[in-house]
Amino acid sequence: MPNAVRVGVIGAGYWGPNLVRNLNEAPGADPVAVADLSEERLEAMHKRFPALRTTTSHHELFDDNKIDAVCIATPVGTHRKLAEEAFAAGKHVFVEKPLAGTVADAEAIVRAAERAGKTLMVGHTFVYNPAVVVVKEILASDGVGKIQYIDSQRVNLGLHQFDINVLWDLGPHDVSITLYWLDEEPSWIQATGACYVQSNIEDVVFLMIGFPSGAIAHAHLSWLAPSKLRTMTVIGSKKMVVYDDVQTVEKVKVYDQGVEKLSSEELRRSYRAGDIHSPHVAVTEALQLEMRHFIECINQGKRPRSDGEAGLRVVRVLDAGMRSLRSGGARVAYRPEPVRA
Repeated sequence: MPNAVRVGVIGAGYWGPNLVRNLNEAPGADPVAVADLSEERLEAMHKRFPALRTTTSHHELFDDNKIDAVCIATPVGTHRKLAEEAFAAGKHVFVEKPLAGTVADAEAIVRAAERAGKTLMVGHTFVYNPAVVVVKEILASDGVGKIQYIDSQRVNLGLHQFDINVLWDLGPHDVSITLYWLDEEPSWIQATGACYVQSNIEDVVFLMIGFPSGAIAHAHLSWLAPSKLRTMTVIGSKKMVVYDDVQTVEKVKVYDQGVEKLSSEELRRSYRAGDIHSPHVAVTEALQLEMRHFIECINQGKRPRSDGEAGLRVVRVLDAGMRSLRSGGARVAYRPEPVRA
């Protein structure tokens, strides 16, 4: 593919094959190589994508001058080292969520991208989900009035992780969506949870985020639930919006409902119960849109929607959530600091 962005993928586990598949379908992208320590995984990748070069050494991707960008889909603890090496080799970098396991590592990755002058994009796939974008447009147009609170449920039975808890596994989705919708940084974070299956690894967490505007976001995250739920409800002063990602149709519903007037003296209550509207949502895989955006940002020098700063904000929230968890559910101040070049 002439003038295509040649991409290498590091990690051929659960997510790596999905990245290769969508890069194959993204205009202007040419996935050329994949690196993984497992020969078995590489063999499976080669059978599925015969034109793909495979290697057990990620250094081969960094040393190849014909590779323009790399996608990192490895355990979170490896993200900083791999990203810094990639930027030092002059590559554009896509890092799967979360950007890093600590605030210090996330800041280091952002600084490395700035020094290299290369694109850094974080895999917060849901901010490219057409339904999430539709809700963003509704909120931006003042379609619901002043946002009062957001309530979300992201629960299912499994998949239990062995190195991170449910906050770091599922939390990045709800946090990234919430920050994208509200477009403001938090004031405080509070979290409670419990470890029922594995010691020291929470499998259920209740996360709360407070914002300067007065809005509050609450997320119920769990690997211990009888059914899969993926819902987010936005309550505004004018209307309410429900986003249900499990639904195949009508993923977004806008409810013209709310409180009109309360009078305690006369014991009067007036509520508004109007129409329910379901806007059109395009049926396009979010990961495909995300990969297209990555290639577009590289070619046009655009700032990604889920750039390093966005990824850093999510890590800051998760880090504060962990500090709250470890202190018995105390409220923790967010207090972001500017990234130093």
